[in-house]
Amino acid sequence: MSLHTQSSPASGSKHRGYLARLTVISTLGGLLFGYDTGVISGALLYMQDSLSMSPVEEATVVSALLFPGAAVGALSGGRLADKLGRRGTLLVCALLFLVGAIGCAIAPTVSFMVVARVILGLGVGAAAVTCPLYLAEMAPANLRGRMVTINELMIVTGQMLAFAINALLDAVIHNTEVWRIMLGVASIPAIALLIGMLVLPESPRWFALRDRFEDSRRILDLSRSPEEAAFEYKEIVESANTARNERSSAWRDLKNNPWMRRLLWVGIGLAAAQQATGINTVNYYAPTILERSGLGVSASLVATIAVGVTSVLMTILGIWLLGFIGRRRMLVIGFSGVVASQALLAVVFTLPQSDIVSYTILAAMMLFVAFVQCFIGTCVWLLLSEIFPIAIRGFAMGIAVFALWTVNAAISFLFPILVVTLGSTGTFTLFVLVNIVSLIFVAKFVPETKGQSLEELEVHFRTGALPIIVPPTASGEKAAAL
Repeated sequence: MSLHTQSSPASGSKHRGYLARLTVISTLGGLLFGYDTGVISGALLYMQDSLSMSPVEEATVVSALLFPGAAVGALSGGRLADKLGRRGTLLVCALLFLVGAIGCAIAPTVSFMVVARVILGLGVGAAAVTCPLYLAEMAPANLRGRMVTINELMIVTGQMLAFAINALLDAVIHNTEVWRIMLGVASIPAIALLIGMLVLPESPRWFALRDRFEDSRRILDLSRSPEEAAFEYKEIVESANTARNERSSAWRDLKNNPWMRRLLWVGIGLAAAQQATGINTVNYYAPTILERSGLGVSASLVATIAVGVTSVLMTILGIWLLGFIGRRRMLVIGFSGVVASQALLAVVFTLPQSDIVSYTILAAMMLFVAFVQCFIGTCVWLLLSEIFPIAIRGFAMGIAVFALWTVNAAISFLFPILVVTLGSTGTFTLFVLVNIVSLIFVAKFVPETKGQSLEELEVHFRTGALPIIVPPTASGEKAAAL
Protein backbone atom coordinates (compact mmCIF):
# COMPACT_ATOMS: atom_id res chain seq x y z
CA MET A 1 0.00 0.00 0.00
CA SER A 2 1.23 3.47 -0.89
CA LEU A 3 2.38 5.81 1.82
CA HIS A 4 0.06 8.34 0.22
CA THR A 5 -3.02 6.51 1.43
CA GLN A 6 -1.78 5.92 4.95
CA SER A 7 -1.33 9.46 6.15
CA SER A 8 -2.24 12.91 5.05
CA PRO A 9 0.65 14.89 3.57
CA ALA A 10 -1.26 18.08 4.22
CA SER A 11 -2.49 17.27 7.69
CA GLY A 12 -1.37 20.58 9.20
CA SER A 13 -3.74 23.52 8.97
CA LYS A 14 -0.91 25.63 7.50
CA HIS A 15 -0.42 23.18 4.64
CA ARG A 16 -4.14 22.84 3.98
CA GLY A 17 -4.57 26.60 4.02
CA TYR A 18 -1.77 27.01 1.52
CA LEU A 19 -3.28 24.37 -0.79
CA ALA A 20 -6.71 25.98 -0.47
CA ARG A 21 -5.37 29.39 -1.52
CA LEU A 22 -3.42 27.85 -4.38
CA THR A 23 -6.52 25.98 -5.58
CA VAL A 24 -8.82 29.02 -5.47
CA ILE A 25 -6.39 31.31 -7.30
CA SER A 26 -5.36 28.87 -10.03
CA THR A 27 -8.94 27.75 -10.71
CA LEU A 28 -9.95 31.32 -11.56
CA GLY A 29 -8.93 30.10 -15.01
CA GLY A 30 -11.71 27.54 -14.74
CA LEU A 31 -14.16 30.23 -13.59
CA LEU A 32 -13.30 32.29 -16.68
CA PHE A 33 -13.54 29.19 -18.84
CA GLY A 34 -17.11 28.69 -17.55
CA TYR A 35 -18.17 32.33 -17.69
CA ASP A 36 -16.87 32.95 -21.20
CA THR A 37 -18.52 29.81 -22.58
CA GLY A 38 -21.80 30.38 -20.71
CA VAL A 39 -22.34 34.13 -21.10
CA ILE A 40 -22.85 33.91 -24.85
CA SER A 41 -26.17 32.07 -24.37
CA GLY A 42 -27.86 35.21 -23.02
CA ALA A 43 -25.82 37.78 -24.90
CA LEU A 44 -26.87 36.21 -28.20
CA LEU A 45 -30.50 37.20 -27.64
CA TYR A 46 -29.45 40.88 -27.84
CA MET A 47 -26.46 40.65 -30.16
CA GLN A 48 -28.61 39.22 -32.94
CA ASP A 49 -30.40 42.57 -33.36
CA SER A 50 -27.60 44.90 -32.23
CA LEU A 51 -25.09 43.52 -34.73
CA SER A 52 -27.72 42.39 -37.28
CA MET A 53 -26.38 38.83 -37.30
CA SER A 54 -27.49 36.16 -39.72
CA PRO A 55 -27.89 32.56 -38.44
CA VAL A 56 -24.48 31.67 -39.90
CA GLU A 57 -22.85 34.68 -38.20
CA GLU A 58 -24.54 33.70 -34.92
CA ALA A 59 -23.10 30.18 -35.18
CA THR A 60 -19.69 31.63 -36.08
CA VAL A 61 -19.64 33.93 -33.04
CA VAL A 62 -20.48 31.00 -30.75
CA SER A 63 -18.07 28.53 -32.30
CA ALA A 64 -15.14 30.95 -32.86
CA LEU A 65 -14.23 30.71 -29.18
CA LEU A 66 -14.13 26.93 -29.55
CA PHE A 67 -12.52 26.51 -32.95
CA PRO A 68 -10.03 27.80 -33.83
CA GLY A 69 -9.77 29.61 -30.46
CA ALA A 70 -9.86 26.98 -27.71
CA ALA A 71 -8.66 24.16 -29.97
CA VAL A 72 -5.50 26.05 -30.97
CA GLY A 73 -5.15 27.31 -27.40
CA ALA A 74 -5.15 23.72 -26.14
CA LEU A 75 -2.41 22.67 -28.57
CA SER A 76 -0.22 25.67 -27.87
CA GLY A 77 -1.08 25.63 -24.16
CA GLY A 78 0.19 22.09 -23.79
CA ARG A 79 3.51 22.99 -25.35
CA LEU A 80 3.72 26.25 -23.38
CA ALA A 81 3.04 24.33 -20.16
CA ASP A 82 6.10 22.19 -20.92
CA LYS A 83 8.28 25.14 -22.03
CA LEU A 84 7.26 28.07 -19.81
CA GLY A 85 5.96 26.02 -16.91
CA ARG A 86 2.43 25.61 -15.60
CA ARG A 87 2.49 28.93 -13.72
CA GLY A 88 3.92 30.90 -16.65
CA THR A 89 1.28 29.54 -18.99
CA LEU A 90 -1.53 30.51 -16.60
CA LEU A 91 -0.15 34.07 -16.57
CA VAL A 92 -0.36 34.10 -20.38
CA CYS A 93 -3.93 32.79 -20.11
CA ALA A 94 -4.87 35.63 -17.76
CA LEU A 95 -3.65 38.21 -20.29
CA LEU A 96 -5.59 36.50 -23.10
CA PHE A 97 -8.75 36.46 -20.97
CA LEU A 98 -8.38 40.16 -20.21
CA VAL A 99 -7.74 41.27 -23.81
CA GLY A 100 -10.49 39.01 -25.15
CA ALA A 101 -13.11 40.19 -22.64
CA ILE A 102 -12.43 43.85 -23.37
CA GLY A 103 -12.48 43.16 -27.10
CA CYS A 104 -15.85 41.40 -26.92
CA ALA A 105 -17.35 44.23 -24.85
CA ILE A 106 -16.35 46.97 -27.32
CA ALA A 107 -16.86 44.98 -30.57
CA PRO A 108 -18.38 47.32 -33.21
CA THR A 109 -18.89 44.61 -35.85
CA VAL A 110 -19.40 40.86 -36.13
CA SER A 111 -15.88 40.44 -37.56
CA PHE A 112 -14.35 42.27 -34.58
CA MET A 113 -16.42 40.11 -32.23
CA VAL A 114 -15.21 36.92 -33.92
CA VAL A 115 -11.56 37.98 -33.51
CA ALA A 116 -12.11 38.85 -29.84
CA ARG A 117 -13.85 35.49 -29.27
CA VAL A 118 -10.89 33.70 -30.86
CA ILE A 119 -8.52 35.49 -28.44
CA LEU A 120 -10.76 34.48 -25.54
CA GLY A 121 -10.76 30.94 -26.90
CA LEU A 122 -6.97 30.82 -26.90
CA GLY A 123 -7.09 31.59 -23.17
CA VAL A 124 -9.90 29.11 -22.53
CA GLY A 125 -8.10 26.29 -24.37
CA ALA A 126 -4.73 26.89 -22.75
CA ALA A 127 -6.31 27.21 -19.29
CA ALA A 128 -8.31 24.02 -19.82
CA VAL A 129 -5.00 22.19 -20.31
CA THR A 130 -2.90 23.96 -17.73
CA CYS A 131 -5.19 24.35 -14.70
CA PRO A 132 -5.77 20.60 -14.18
CA LEU A 133 -2.08 19.87 -14.86
CA TYR A 134 -0.95 22.47 -12.35
CA LEU A 135 -3.34 21.26 -9.66
CA ALA A 136 -2.54 17.57 -10.24
CA GLU A 137 1.19 18.23 -9.94
CA MET A 138 0.87 20.49 -6.90
CA ALA A 139 -1.53 18.23 -5.00
CA PRO A 140 -0.64 15.45 -2.56
CA ALA A 141 -1.92 12.09 -3.87
CA ASN A 142 -4.71 11.86 -1.30
CA LEU A 143 -6.04 15.32 -2.21
CA ARG A 144 -5.44 15.23 -5.96
CA GLY A 145 -8.97 14.21 -6.90
CA ARG A 146 -10.55 16.89 -4.76
CA MET A 147 -8.19 19.66 -5.87
CA VAL A 148 -8.36 18.91 -9.60
CA THR A 149 -12.14 18.59 -9.58
CA ILE A 150 -12.45 21.98 -7.88
CA ASN A 151 -11.48 23.29 -11.33
CA GLU A 152 -14.58 21.62 -12.78
CA LEU A 153 -16.62 23.17 -9.95
CA MET A 154 -15.24 26.58 -10.89
CA ILE A 155 -16.12 25.98 -14.55
CA VAL A 156 -19.77 25.26 -13.77
CA THR A 157 -19.81 28.08 -11.20
CA GLY A 158 -18.61 30.41 -13.95
CA GLN A 159 -21.42 29.18 -16.19
CA MET A 160 -23.99 29.65 -13.42
CA LEU A 161 -22.68 33.18 -12.75
CA ALA A 162 -22.97 33.92 -16.46
CA PHE A 163 -26.61 32.77 -16.51
CA ALA A 164 -27.41 34.73 -13.32
CA ILE A 165 -25.64 37.92 -14.43
CA ASN A 166 -27.36 37.72 -17.83
CA ALA A 167 -30.78 37.51 -16.14
CA LEU A 168 -29.93 40.29 -13.65
CA LEU A 169 -28.65 42.68 -16.31
CA ASP A 170 -31.67 41.91 -18.49
CA ALA A 171 -33.94 42.85 -15.57
CA VAL A 172 -32.22 46.10 -14.53
CA ILE A 173 -30.84 47.47 -17.81
CA HIS A 174 -33.41 47.92 -20.54
CA ASN A 175 -31.06 48.59 -23.40
CA THR A 176 -30.23 46.51 -26.45
CA GLU A 177 -26.51 47.11 -25.80
CA VAL A 178 -26.65 45.31 -22.42
CA TRP A 179 -24.79 42.37 -23.97
CA ARG A 180 -21.60 44.46 -23.88
CA ILE A 181 -21.70 44.56 -20.08
CA MET A 182 -22.49 40.83 -19.97
CA LEU A 183 -19.32 40.07 -21.92
CA GLY A 184 -17.16 42.73 -20.25
CA VAL A 185 -17.71 41.40 -16.71
CA ALA A 186 -15.21 38.62 -17.51
CA SER A 187 -12.35 41.14 -17.26
CA ILE A 188 -12.70 41.24 -13.43
CA PRO A 189 -11.70 37.61 -12.67
CA ALA A 190 -9.07 37.86 -15.44
CA ILE A 191 -7.32 40.62 -13.48
CA ALA A 192 -7.62 38.57 -10.27
CA LEU A 193 -6.04 35.53 -11.98
CA LEU A 194 -3.19 37.67 -13.32
CA ILE A 195 -2.39 39.12 -9.90
CA GLY A 196 -2.88 35.82 -8.07
CA MET A 197 -0.60 33.75 -10.29
CA LEU A 198 2.22 36.24 -9.72
CA VAL A 199 2.46 35.04 -6.10
CA LEU A 200 2.03 31.28 -6.66
CA PRO A 201 4.98 28.91 -7.27
CA GLU A 202 5.81 26.68 -10.21
CA SER A 203 5.03 22.94 -10.19
CA PRO A 204 7.68 20.82 -8.37
CA ARG A 205 7.49 18.22 -11.12
CA TRP A 206 8.23 20.81 -13.82
CA PHE A 207 11.24 21.97 -11.78
CA ALA A 208 12.46 18.36 -11.45
CA LEU A 209 12.35 17.80 -15.22
CA ARG A 210 14.78 20.71 -15.56
CA ASP A 211 17.20 19.48 -12.89
CA ARG A 212 16.03 22.16 -10.47
CA PHE A 213 15.68 19.68 -7.63
CA GLU A 214 16.23 22.18 -4.83
CA ASP A 215 13.32 24.25 -6.10
CA SER A 216 11.24 21.10 -6.41
CA ARG A 217 11.87 20.11 -2.80
CA ARG A 218 11.25 23.67 -1.60
CA ILE A 219 7.78 23.69 -3.22
CA LEU A 220 6.92 20.29 -1.75
CA ASP A 221 7.84 21.52 1.72
CA LEU A 222 5.22 24.26 1.41
CA SER A 223 2.33 21.77 1.34
CA ARG A 224 3.62 18.51 2.86
CA SER A 225 4.96 17.33 6.18
CA PRO A 226 8.76 16.75 6.13
CA GLU A 227 8.28 12.97 5.94
CA GLU A 228 5.75 13.13 3.12
CA ALA A 229 7.79 15.73 1.23
CA ALA A 230 10.87 13.50 1.42
CA PHE A 231 8.95 10.44 0.21
CA GLU A 232 7.30 12.27 -2.70
CA TYR A 233 10.53 14.06 -3.61
CA LYS A 234 12.27 10.69 -4.00
CA GLU A 235 9.48 9.50 -6.33
CA ILE A 236 9.63 12.69 -8.38
CA VAL A 237 13.42 12.52 -8.79
CA GLU A 238 13.27 8.90 -9.95
CA SER A 239 10.45 9.66 -12.38
CA ALA A 240 12.20 12.78 -13.72
CA ASN A 241 15.46 10.89 -14.26
CA THR A 242 13.63 8.14 -16.16
CA ALA A 243 11.76 10.68 -18.26
CA ARG A 244 14.93 12.63 -19.03
CA ASN A 245 16.78 9.48 -20.14
CA GLU A 246 13.93 8.57 -22.50
CA ARG A 247 12.99 12.04 -23.58
CA SER A 248 13.84 13.36 -27.02
CA SER A 249 10.74 14.97 -28.46
CA ALA A 250 7.13 14.29 -27.59
CA TRP A 251 6.39 12.89 -31.06
CA ARG A 252 9.42 10.58 -30.91
CA ASP A 253 8.46 9.46 -27.42
CA LEU A 254 5.02 8.51 -28.70
CA LYS A 255 6.51 6.69 -31.69
CA ASN A 256 8.93 4.69 -29.55
CA ASN A 257 6.54 3.84 -26.70
CA PRO A 258 3.31 1.99 -27.57
CA TRP A 259 2.04 2.35 -24.00
CA MET A 260 2.22 6.15 -24.33
CA ARG A 261 0.28 5.99 -27.60
CA ARG A 262 -2.41 3.87 -25.95
CA LEU A 263 -2.78 6.42 -23.17
CA LEU A 264 -2.99 9.25 -25.69
CA TRP A 265 -5.79 7.47 -27.56
CA VAL A 266 -7.62 6.85 -24.30
CA GLY A 267 -7.26 10.56 -23.45
CA ILE A 268 -8.52 11.65 -26.87
CA GLY A 269 -11.44 9.23 -26.55
CA LEU A 270 -12.34 10.55 -23.10
CA ALA A 271 -12.19 14.16 -24.26
CA ALA A 272 -14.34 13.47 -27.32
CA ALA A 273 -16.84 11.42 -25.32
CA GLN A 274 -17.30 14.20 -22.77
CA GLN A 275 -18.27 16.68 -25.48
CA ALA A 276 -20.29 14.12 -27.43
CA THR A 277 -22.70 14.05 -24.51
CA GLY A 278 -24.00 17.29 -26.01
CA ILE A 279 -23.65 19.15 -22.71
CA ASN A 280 -22.72 22.39 -24.43
CA THR A 281 -25.88 22.40 -26.51
CA VAL A 282 -27.50 23.22 -23.16
CA ASN A 283 -24.78 25.65 -22.03
CA TYR A 284 -24.88 27.64 -25.27
CA TYR A 285 -28.46 27.25 -26.48
CA ALA A 286 -30.65 26.66 -23.39
CA PRO A 287 -32.35 30.10 -23.51
CA THR A 288 -32.88 29.74 -27.26
CA ILE A 289 -34.33 26.23 -26.85
CA LEU A 290 -36.69 27.39 -24.08
CA GLU A 291 -37.73 30.53 -25.98
CA ARG A 292 -38.63 28.45 -29.03
CA SER A 293 -40.63 26.08 -26.82
CA GLY A 294 -42.92 28.96 -25.84
CA LEU A 295 -41.26 30.92 -23.00
CA GLY A 296 -40.46 34.62 -23.35
CA VAL A 297 -36.90 35.99 -23.45
CA SER A 298 -36.78 37.04 -19.79
CA ALA A 299 -38.44 33.81 -18.59
CA SER A 300 -35.97 31.77 -20.63
CA LEU A 301 -33.00 33.60 -19.11
CA VAL A 302 -34.31 33.12 -15.57
CA ALA A 303 -35.14 29.45 -16.22
CA THR A 304 -31.61 28.86 -17.46
CA ILE A 305 -30.29 29.78 -14.00
CA ALA A 306 -31.81 26.50 -12.82
CA VAL A 307 -29.49 24.69 -15.24
CA GLY A 308 -26.50 26.54 -13.80
CA VAL A 309 -27.50 25.80 -10.20
CA THR A 310 -27.96 22.14 -11.09
CA SER A 311 -24.46 22.07 -12.59
CA VAL A 312 -22.87 23.51 -9.45
CA LEU A 313 -24.76 21.34 -6.95
CA MET A 314 -24.20 18.14 -8.90
CA THR A 315 -20.50 18.91 -9.36
CA ILE A 316 -20.18 19.29 -5.58
CA LEU A 317 -21.96 15.93 -5.17
CA GLY A 318 -19.62 14.39 -7.75
CA ILE A 319 -16.54 15.64 -5.90
CA TRP A 320 -17.87 14.03 -2.72
CA LEU A 321 -18.67 10.75 -4.48
CA LEU A 322 -15.11 10.52 -5.82
CA GLY A 323 -14.04 9.70 -2.28
CA PHE A 324 -16.09 6.48 -2.41
CA ILE A 325 -16.48 5.50 -6.07
CA GLY A 326 -13.79 4.75 -8.66
CA ARG A 327 -13.35 6.92 -11.74
CA ARG A 328 -14.53 4.25 -14.18
CA ARG A 329 -17.70 3.44 -12.26
CA MET A 330 -18.54 7.15 -12.08
CA LEU A 331 -18.24 7.40 -15.86
CA VAL A 332 -20.36 4.30 -16.49
CA ILE A 333 -23.13 5.66 -14.25
CA GLY A 334 -22.87 9.05 -15.94
CA PHE A 335 -23.12 7.88 -19.52
CA SER A 336 -25.97 5.52 -18.63
CA GLY A 337 -27.88 8.46 -17.12
CA VAL A 338 -27.13 10.67 -20.11
CA VAL A 339 -28.57 8.08 -22.50
CA ALA A 340 -31.76 7.82 -20.42
CA SER A 341 -32.24 11.59 -19.96
CA GLN A 342 -31.65 12.37 -23.63
CA ALA A 343 -34.13 9.67 -24.62
CA LEU A 344 -36.62 11.46 -22.32
CA LEU A 345 -35.85 14.79 -24.02
CA ALA A 346 -36.42 13.24 -27.43
CA VAL A 347 -39.87 12.07 -26.31
CA VAL A 348 -40.86 15.37 -24.63
CA PHE A 349 -40.11 17.34 -27.79
CA THR A 350 -42.87 15.38 -29.57
CA LEU A 351 -45.51 16.92 -27.26
CA PRO A 352 -47.62 19.95 -28.29
CA GLN A 353 -46.16 23.35 -27.32
CA SER A 354 -47.28 24.74 -23.96
CA ASP A 355 -45.87 26.21 -20.77
CA ILE A 356 -46.09 22.79 -19.10
CA VAL A 357 -44.11 21.22 -21.94
CA SER A 358 -41.53 24.04 -21.75
CA TYR A 359 -40.92 23.40 -18.06
CA THR A 360 -40.88 19.65 -18.66
CA ILE A 361 -38.15 20.25 -21.23
CA LEU A 362 -36.30 22.34 -18.64
CA ALA A 363 -36.63 19.53 -16.08
CA ALA A 364 -35.31 16.96 -18.57
CA MET A 365 -32.41 19.27 -19.41
CA MET A 366 -31.61 19.60 -15.71
CA LEU A 367 -31.63 15.81 -15.32
CA PHE A 368 -29.26 15.50 -18.28
CA VAL A 369 -26.97 18.19 -16.87
CA ALA A 370 -27.04 16.48 -13.46
CA PHE A 371 -25.67 13.20 -14.84
CA VAL A 372 -23.02 14.93 -16.94
CA GLN A 373 -21.69 17.23 -14.23
CA CYS A 374 -21.89 14.80 -11.31
CA PHE A 375 -20.44 11.71 -12.94
CA ILE A 376 -18.70 12.73 -16.19
CA GLY A 377 -17.47 16.31 -15.84
CA THR A 378 -15.77 15.62 -12.51
CA CYS A 379 -13.98 12.54 -13.85
CA VAL A 380 -12.84 13.37 -17.38
CA TRP A 381 -10.69 16.40 -16.49
CA LEU A 382 -9.30 14.50 -13.50
CA LEU A 383 -8.38 11.45 -15.60
CA LEU A 384 -6.77 13.63 -18.29
CA SER A 385 -4.56 15.21 -15.63
CA GLU A 386 -3.58 11.79 -14.24
CA ILE A 387 -2.99 9.31 -17.05
CA PHE A 388 -0.19 10.90 -19.09
CA PRO A 389 3.50 10.29 -18.20
CA ILE A 390 5.58 13.28 -17.15
CA ALA A 391 7.76 13.24 -20.30
CA ILE A 392 4.79 14.13 -22.53
CA ARG A 393 2.24 15.35 -19.98
CA GLY A 394 1.71 18.88 -21.25
CA PHE A 395 1.93 17.89 -24.91
CA ALA A 396 -0.45 14.91 -24.56
CA MET A 397 -2.91 16.92 -22.48
CA GLY A 398 -2.86 19.55 -25.22
CA ILE A 399 -3.65 16.98 -27.92
CA ALA A 400 -6.52 15.51 -25.88
CA VAL A 401 -8.01 18.92 -25.08
CA PHE A 402 -7.58 19.95 -28.73
CA ALA A 403 -9.81 16.98 -29.58
CA LEU A 404 -12.25 18.07 -26.86
CA TRP A 405 -12.60 21.59 -28.23
CA THR A 406 -12.78 20.41 -31.83
CA VAL A 407 -15.71 18.11 -31.01
CA ASN A 408 -17.26 20.87 -28.89
CA ALA A 409 -17.03 23.36 -31.76
CA ALA A 410 -18.41 20.89 -34.30
CA ILE A 411 -21.41 20.04 -32.11
CA SER A 412 -22.06 23.68 -31.19
CA PHE A 413 -21.96 24.72 -34.85
CA LEU A 414 -24.03 21.80 -36.12
CA PHE A 415 -26.66 21.73 -33.37
CA PRO A 416 -28.90 24.53 -34.78
CA ILE A 417 -28.57 22.98 -38.24
CA LEU A 418 -29.43 19.50 -36.94
CA VAL A 419 -32.49 20.84 -35.13
CA VAL A 420 -33.75 22.39 -38.37
CA THR A 421 -32.95 19.26 -40.38
CA LEU A 422 -33.89 16.44 -37.98
CA GLY A 423 -36.08 18.27 -35.49
CA SER A 424 -35.42 18.34 -31.76
CA THR A 425 -36.55 14.74 -31.32
CA GLY A 426 -34.31 13.46 -34.11
CA THR A 427 -31.34 15.47 -32.83
CA PHE A 428 -31.53 14.12 -29.28
CA THR A 429 -32.14 10.60 -30.57
CA LEU A 430 -28.84 10.95 -32.46
CA PHE A 431 -27.17 12.01 -29.20
CA VAL A 432 -28.58 8.89 -27.52
CA LEU A 433 -26.90 6.66 -30.11
CA VAL A 434 -23.58 8.53 -29.81
CA ASN A 435 -23.58 8.23 -26.02
CA ILE A 436 -24.23 4.50 -26.16
CA VAL A 437 -20.97 4.23 -28.13
CA SER A 438 -19.23 6.39 -25.48
CA LEU A 439 -20.53 4.11 -22.72
CA ILE A 440 -19.04 1.07 -24.46
CA PHE A 441 -15.70 2.88 -24.90
CA VAL A 442 -15.48 3.80 -21.22
CA ALA A 443 -16.37 0.31 -20.03
CA LYS A 444 -13.77 -1.30 -22.28
CA PHE A 445 -10.76 1.03 -22.35
CA VAL A 446 -10.64 3.52 -19.47
CA PRO A 447 -8.32 2.49 -16.58
CA GLU A 448 -8.86 3.11 -12.87
CA THR A 449 -6.47 5.65 -11.30
CA LYS A 450 -7.93 6.17 -7.83
CA GLY A 451 -5.51 6.08 -4.90
CA GLN A 452 -2.23 6.15 -6.87
CA SER A 453 0.41 8.88 -7.02
CA LEU A 454 1.24 10.22 -10.49
CA GLU A 455 4.58 8.42 -10.33
CA GLU A 456 2.96 5.12 -9.29
CA LEU A 457 0.47 5.43 -12.13
CA GLU A 458 3.28 5.93 -14.63
CA VAL A 459 5.05 2.78 -13.44
CA HIS A 460 1.81 0.80 -13.69
CA PHE A 461 1.00 2.10 -17.17
CA ARG A 462 4.56 1.43 -18.34
CA THR A 463 4.42 -2.21 -17.18
CA GLY A 464 0.77 -2.79 -17.98
CA ALA A 465 0.13 -3.81 -14.37
CA LEU A 466 -2.56 -1.29 -13.41
CA PRO A 467 -5.82 -3.03 -12.48
CA ILE A 468 -8.99 -1.92 -14.24
CA ILE A 469 -11.08 -2.13 -11.07
CA VAL A 470 -10.06 -0.09 -8.04
CA PRO A 471 -9.42 -2.35 -5.02
CA PRO A 472 -11.69 -1.80 -2.00
CA THR A 473 -10.16 0.35 0.71
CA ALA A 474 -10.19 -0.19 4.41
CA SER A 475 -12.96 1.57 6.32
CA GLY A 476 -10.56 4.13 7.70
CA GLU A 477 -9.21 4.94 4.26
CA LYS A 478 -12.31 4.92 2.11
CA ALA A 479 -12.20 8.65 1.38
CA ALA A 480 -8.46 9.18 1.75
CA ALA A 481 -7.43 8.34 -1.80
CA LEU A 482 -9.36 10.81 -3.88
